[in-house]
Amino acid sequence: MRVTQKVKKILTNYESDSPGTKTNLARILMNGRLAGSGHLVILPVDQGFEHGPARSFAPNPDAYDPHYHWRLAIDAGLNAFASPLGMIEAGADTFAGMIPTILKLNSSNSHATVKDQAITSSVKDALRLGCSAIGFTIYPGAEHQFSMMEELKELTLEAKSNGLAVVVWSYPRGGDLSKEGETAIDVTAYAAHIAALMGAHIIKVKPPTDFLELDSAAKTYRDCNIKIESLRQRVDHIMTTAFNKKRIVVFSGGASKDAEDILNEIRAIRDGGANGSIIGRNTFQRPRNEALALLDKVIQIYQGKA
Repeated sequence: MRVTQKVKKILTNYESDSPGTKTNLARILMNGRLAGSGHLVILPVDQGFEHGPARSFAPNPDAYDPHYHWRLAIDAGLNAFASPLGMIEAGADTFAGMIPTILKLNSSNSHATVKDQAITSSVKDALRLGCSAIGFTIYPGAEHQFSMMEELKELTLEAKSNGLAVVVWSYPRGGDLSKEGETAIDVTAYAAHIAALMGAHIIKVKPPTDFLELDSAAKTYRDCNIKIESLRQRVDHIMTTAFNKKRIVVFSGGASKDAEDILNEIRAIRDGGANGSIIGRNTFQRPRNEALALLDKVIQIYQGKA
């Protein structure tokens, strides 16, 4: 596997990691049409667990089949495919070696009455299935946030000890956070920083709004003249909080929306200096040809061609 100077530079930011972990991180960064650029686009398909099968796949019934998602990620030239255990297992042999995979180790569901997630697979499963990384969600602000962080600590240690990379979904919610506060710039920046402090190699957060949730943070943002008016500025701030841009940060696509809105958002994310995007529902809920066309445009944006 050829590794570009850009990727080599990114890998130097992970000073404590073993050659095995850096190799798996490089596999993700060197795969697909964005290989070697320092940018990445990942397909995550954990929505069936989180939101239910009909809400996730009925808009495009072909997506009930796990192989559909494997093929979409591969044919689009993406960097990696992330999903819970069953969906990775369902295509692990057919698509072995075709795309790096990220095994999502914990999940919630729409029946839950508290903001929490259950561990649904293991580091051993990730190794058995040839995954390059594990994925894990934490909910900063939730009642059970510290238990989730302690679980992440143990799984991160095990993953790194076995040469795997770690991807952290850091989604503030629950507790005293308002709904608007879940994507507030101060709260999202805090979440990204927590994920970096927890040892994440790749951090996933939602695109932040210009809302400020915490009064104490709002004063600091004003006093320090932190620019948050545009999404580009907010993304730049998130990247700064991720160890001064020394950690890989990708932004989620969120709920389904118009293609042009998605592309404009991606341009702002790119211009803010982010590493890339992790887009699920906005791709697989569209017919395959539309999804491939959309992902082609997303990749072109990160290539600087659109």
